[in-house]
Amino acid sequence: MSSLANRPFQKHEVEDYERRRYHGLDQRLVDAREQRIVRRFLEAARGNGAGEGSDLVLDAPCGYGRFSALVQDLGLRLVSSDLSFHMVDRARVRDGHHPRSIGVIADLKKGLPFKTASFAAVLSIRFFHHVHEPQEREDILREFARVSSRWAILSYYELNRLHRLQRKIRRGLKRSKTRIRMVTKVEFKQELERAGFRVLKKSPLLWGIHAQKIVLLEKT
Repeated sequence: MSSLANRPFQKHEVEDYERRRYHGLDQRLVDAREQRIVRRFLEAARGNGAGEGSDLVLDAPCGYGRFSALVQDLGLRLVSSDLSFHMVDRARVRDGHHPRSIGVIADLKKGLPFKTASFAAVLSIRFFHHVHEPQEREDILREFARVSSRWAILSYYELNRLHRLQRKIRRGLKRSKTRIRMVTKVEFKQELERAGFRVLKKSPLLWGIHAQKIVLLEKT
């Protein structure tokens, strides 16, 4: 997530977030695992027609561009979008081996400024557990379905009592102030279906330990 209480990150906050967020050993493991899953799902989508007519991928919210190099290394063009101008600016220049990608400022809760079927795929990692209202989640999913010609890759936190207990302990120890929203598998599947998606592939971040799931979605 790249905003604080839906407030855009400022430049110094982006720099601080990038410096701290995936620094620890456990978070480096999380990052490496997410990168592998996203790469595998993008390759699966491309092998099933992503890029036909369009090779654009929308990363929203893009944060500081963790997935920028990965997307472009696969030969896909990238549009980085976020509520924060400074996040978008950082994402556009994060990988120096590729031409600067396109950046667009947008609030996902208010809709996307793109034409229908503008993208081969939409990528949204570590966002939906910050969206607490079911109707807001569904509205955002509908926008993703509208701007994607076929595919979406996103993550969410599936209801997991062990992880919920871990989060409670971390908050009690004041190691985390973030409140996340976990949803049941059935609840999220229903929201996806109403938005016009079906789950093609699903992968846990860390089986039995972490509540995050990453899914490859296809429009119905």
